[in-house]
Amino acid sequence: MMQPGLARIGQLLQHTAFPWRAVHVAGTNGKGSVCAYVSAMLHAAKLKTGRFTSPHLIDRWDCITIAEQVIDETRFREIEKVILDRNLVDAVQASEFELLTATAFELFAQEKVDVGVVEVGLGGRHDATNVIVHPHVTVISKIGKDHQPLLGDTIKEIASHKAGILKPGVSCVVDATNSADVLSVVKAAADEIQAGPLVLAPTKDDGCDMALQEFFMEHNLEPHQQTNVSLAYHAAKIVLKQRAPTSDMTALIDGARKVSWPGRLQSLSIATLTGRGESVLLDGAHNAQSAEVLGFFVDRRIRSESHPVTWVVAVSLGKELRELLSFLCQPADSIVAVEFSPVDGMPWVSPIKSREILATAQDMGVTGLLHDAGRDILGALQVAAVAAAGRPIVICGSLYLVSDVLRLLRAKKNSAALL
Repeated sequence: MMQPGLARIGQLLQHTAFPWRAVHVAGTNGKGSVCAYVSAMLHAAKLKTGRFTSPHLIDRWDCITIAEQVIDETRFREIEKVILDRNLVDAVQASEFELLTATAFELFAQEKVDVGVVEVGLGGRHDATNVIVHPHVTVISKIGKDHQPLLGDTIKEIASHKAGILKPGVSCVVDATNSADVLSVVKAAADEIQAGPLVLAPTKDDGCDMALQEFFMEHNLEPHQQTNVSLAYHAAKIVLKQRAPTSDMTALIDGARKVSWPGRLQSLSIATLTGRGESVLLDGAHNAQSAEVLGFFVDRRIRSESHPVTWVVAVSLGKELRELLSFLCQPADSIVAVEFSPVDGMPWVSPIKSREILATAQDMGVTGLLHDAGRDILGALQVAAVAAAGRPIVICGSLYLVSDVLRLLRAKKNSAALL
């Protein structure tokens, strides 16, 4: 289970050098995307980057990249063993996430990265990643309600935890679309510790940055995606000004063009699994705030009066199920409810029972097909493909469901290659 606090991670890393400096990113939604963009931008600017995000996507080690490449499994396990030995010898009793964080930071040191781009696991103040002492810059992405039992029931309490990553004298780039309550909490935290300047992004000057605006139009980015790119862009510029002030900032946008971030408004084919010719939408929306964004996208880009949506949904235990579904489903839609597989390295994570998802949807007035797929992910996709009959399919509710789907597609591809 999650065990907040920095004592154990500090003990694990007491003999680990920190020659690299960090871009440390906290928030409820968008922080993984921000990390992907920052890392790619700095890589394009000729800095050697390491990136650590969570949760992993398909394999436990794919949450760590060096120079934009997922760490090799053998190398990962070699360094992980070093950390596991420390944990055993020193009787640290670290959590799984602390062990993973220590593995990532040890890899960053041994691989001699210049900059580590690090996503907070949960909250901020007491998160294992907050062992970082002097980052180049901190980033606060969009903050909403999630993990309330650990972070508090109000948006101000949650924002206070996130703002715990701010450091004295270090600039912080903050999502300007956050609520006034969030912004006031972050500003107060910055004032209290005398953090560096707060940069609210998107900034007024973004509209005059032709390279940035061209990138937005070129990729037809949604408003929240534009905000995440802007956060990354301003954070990367702060890093470059500190490390290489004569660098060409246009390289940052070139780096952004190379970003691929699966499971975020991702259009992909499940033909090999279901025979369906049309693509589906795969998205990791897993809380009310991200579901609202996804629902808006679906209603504007995919849904029509004659094309109800078939949803394949799994949700983690503890999430606000009714609120999440309220942003997604309309009465004529269909829902195939499923439970994601056990998560490697995260035994405390479990899904809401699929029958509960259907009962909630029925109570909310959803009148289309309501199918209980249990733990059969492949079966869920096949039922959805038949039910949709060429109409839109959206797979969402959990990043762990995203992982299951991508894992199935990889396994099918690998088996086909052997024939």
